[in-house]
Amino acid sequence: MTVLLQATGVRVRLGRRDVLDQVDLSVGPGWTALVGPNGAGKSTLLRALAGLQALANGRVTLGGLDLHAMRPADRARHLAWLAQRGDVSGELTVRETVELGRIARLGLLGTPDAGDRTAVDRAMGLTECTPWQTRRLHDLSGGERQRVLLARVLATEAPLLLLDEPTTHLDAPHQVALARLFRRLAHDPQQPQAVLTVLHDLPIALQADRLLVLEHGRLRADGSPTDRKLQAVLAEVFEGAIRIETGPGGRPRVALALDDG
Repeated sequence: MTVLLQATGVRVRLGRRDVLDQVDLSVGPGWTALVGPNGAGKSTLLRALAGLQALANGRVTLGGLDLHAMRPADRARHLAWLAQRGDVSGELTVRETVELGRIARLGLLGTPDAGDRTAVDRAMGLTECTPWQTRRLHDLSGGERQRVLLARVLATEAPLLLLDEPTTHLDAPHQVALARLFRRLAHDPQQPQAVLTVLHDLPIALQADRLLVLEHGRLRADGSPTDRKLQAVLAEVFEGAIRIETGPGGRPRVALALDDG
């Protein structure tokens, strides 16, 4: 696997508590889903991998360079980040918001060219935002806003995407569409991207190429969603509330263990 991002011995301390403790992982092309119970440290880990969270110990490298020592502009050309609660002006139109994704390449004063417009058009098309590109963000529903913010990330064309709860506010059809999009981006024959998503939606997470299971700030499992040992760890960290079954085509699926008590 081509390694784009490497975390070694990452430890994050918030107040008097270790939120992350000795996390080692690497990220390359493909779709990786990061899961775990509430309070496991998933969002903190993603922020650390994006260079937005100070480390108490350890190191994160991007393309072999120390991530936290890189200039933000250099980092933004190689890594795109979607926060759990995206913050952008509601007065902007959909297209203006997505165009913000090109700032890392253009700078604040750059003039967009045909390539930039193509990237913005593609991002809106992939997230199905094009029909309402002239509407303002404050006129959109939560799910529509989430798709616009994801389009802004896609418009960067960064080789590494770090997405914190990208399915928030989305209905089931759009969650499924997003899972298909992640797979498409990760396996694009011309330009495969590395997509790392924090997900609470286990049925969606199980469709990823790779699963990272986090519990109490430690990485408990790392592997294919079809791996039986990983599935056992997944059921354990969720305290036996779920079962992993084999669905059509051999893909794993999650079921609530309501009848196991």
